Amino acid sequence: SINAEYMGGGKKVTVVEVDDNRLAASKAAIQRNLEDMAKMIAKDPKFTGDKDAEAKAILATMGSACFNKELPAAVKTADLVIEAVVENLKVKTDIFKSLAAEAGQQTILCTNTSSLTLADIGKACPDRAARFAGIHFFSPVPRMPLVEIVSTDKTDPAVIQALKDYSVDIGKTSVIAKDTPGFIVNRLLVPYLMEAIRMLERGDASKEDIDTAMKLGCGHPMGPFTLADMVGLDICKHIVDGWHAAYPDEPLFRPSKMLSDMVDQGKLGRKTKQGFYDYK
Repeated sequence: SINAEYMGGGKKVTVVEVDDNRLAASKAAIQRNLEDMAKMIAKDPKFTGDKDAEAKAILATMGSACFNKELPAAVKTADLVIEAVVENLKVKTDIFKSLAAEAGQQTILCTNTSSLTLADIGKACPDRAARFAGIHFFSPVPRMPLVEIVSTDKTDPAVIQALKDYSVDIGKTSVIAKDTPGFIVNRLLVPYLMEAIRMLERGDASKEDIDTAMKLGCGHPMGPFTLADMVGLDICKHIVDGWHAAYPDEPLFRPSKMLSDMVDQGKLGRKTKQGFYDYK
């Protein structure tokens, strides 16, 4: 999780959830991710320090984290707040209205959105526009080294630099993107996945052959159907449906009946053990 990355980087972290059950789930997820990070250090041949000591230090950070359900108390003195809730515009804007009212003037407010525009989210906190940006982590966070830092035309350049510095502190490589649909990675990835699905719909090739072609012909570690199953077919559909609604004349954002039918049938990929492939 994002929280585990910051804790592993030696940052003081407060995790805010809406109820006790979600707080408990967050604690368990962070503990698993810290353990994963510790294992990665132990296996990393490039790490030349004391691996045991470093792994123990990472695990010990769990004790320094704060967990609560009170947003005002958590953000009042924070240097950086990262929102990482469901990809729903109303949910996000409600949170940023609260953040704008409660966070200190020095606080940088960030969204971890992967598909919504910062312009839409930022309408909830117009007085904070200079210190509002996007910082998009990739799943699984401990293993994916990239973060996308996203700016609007009102974001203070000093805020972008601060986010670049934070990325370095937690061992990530950052890239800078403007506030466009999907930023860099998803703007390229989602249309690629959708075009593979359209090829299958038209009967141009089998899913197995399309996956094999992209692995052996382009050097990709996995083909588009294996990747779509990993991402989650519901997530792919949610992203492309949102983009299509906003940009109905863009052919790359055209929905797929095959994808919609699979999601309606509950075939969401690896997480349901059935998608384009079976995982039973």
